[in-house]
Amino acid sequence: MTAPDVFAPARLGPVRLRNRVIKAATFEGRTPEALVTDELIDYHLRPARGGVGMTTVAYCAVSPEGRTDRHQIWMRPEAVPGLRRLTDAVHAEGCAVSAQLGHAGPVANAASTRLPALAPTRMPSPLSLRMIKAATAEDLRRIVRAHADAARIAVESGFDAVEIHFGHNYLASAFLSPLLNRRRDRYGGSLANRARLARDIARAVRDAVGGKVAVLAKLNMDDGVPGGFWLDESIQVARWLEADGTVDALELTAGSSLLNPMYLFTGDAPVREFAAAFPQPLRAGIRLAGRRFLRDYPYREAYLLDRARQFQAELRLPLVLLGGIANRQTMDLAMAEGFAFVALARALLREPGLLRRLRADPGARSLCVHCNKCMPTIYRGTRCVLTAEGS
Repeated sequence: MTAPDVFAPARLGPVRLRNRVIKAATFEGRTPEALVTDELIDYHLRPARGGVGMTTVAYCAVSPEGRTDRHQIWMRPEAVPGLRRLTDAVHAEGCAVSAQLGHAGPVANAASTRLPALAPTRMPSPLSLRMIKAATAEDLRRIVRAHADAARIAVESGFDAVEIHFGHNYLASAFLSPLLNRRRDRYGGSLANRARLARDIARAVRDAVGGKVAVLAKLNMDDGVPGGFWLDESIQVARWLEADGTVDALELTAGSSLLNPMYLFTGDAPVREFAAAFPQPLRAGIRLAGRRFLRDYPYREAYLLDRARQFQAELRLPLVLLGGIANRQTMDLAMAEGFAFVALARALLREPGLLRRLRADPGARSLCVHCNKCMPTIYRGTRCVLTAEGS
């Protein structure tokens, strides 16, 4: 059977995309009042004009305390006019647009949000240096409802898809982790219990949107942390999501924003640049101990492929391959392996028009050097430090 052309139109649930390339969710750092700005719209117009099939707005929290910091959008009626301006602008370029929905859980910085962070189990926060409270059953019911409400707001705002965040030890991902989830109630212990929150959220979102928009879930294949969520459990959760019929596709990811972020990114660890983004005494602490948090993982093309293949072998659900997708050969490999879509982030930040160049010259190479110095820029406007914006 011939592999599909990555640049040919494709369906994602009820949505037709002009090709199989998705701009992955990366927090943009352009919402200082937790609302859409012209700068945020321009950020998404660049890859849209560059030819991606869909761009993903990140991060759209489902509640105020679900933000990682107070400058992120949270889905509420006041956000709709700006979100509608954004979706209209992206649609005018022939591109679809998705809203990444989630609750940051223990990744939330309570010192910034000025609201209590939540985790499966009470724990100290390495971000705010405060204790994180254990979510109550009522907290979890409220958060499930908030995901449904946020999905309805996304539909009202003109989004073509929603992506539910089940990765990086955000709240649902933290519940999946046997390291972070030490509960003894119906949300802890067995994998079925630890997966209950994610499945409840997916069901609530699907019930809220029906078939109006596509529903994706971004699922950790593993946390990259000893004792954390691992492949065998993740494959089972993926099977359950497929059987539940709540999602149209899974985007496969890895790593922990809380404990091991470089496990997802690989490449150079920008400790000095991260330290410079923080005030003292955090700056000094990051300089001294940053290598323990920002570990070294050599970059290679399609570095999540070996793990993702194991999901491909077990599922019929469409899968989105993420991680080191930067060149036409890698995209074609993903299609040949049976993946439905590919997702790019850093390569498009470096070169929003990359797809135009790859169409003209399939042998062209991405200009991204995986220095990861874009990562610390999320606090003041995510950008590639090697090029002028808008190129």
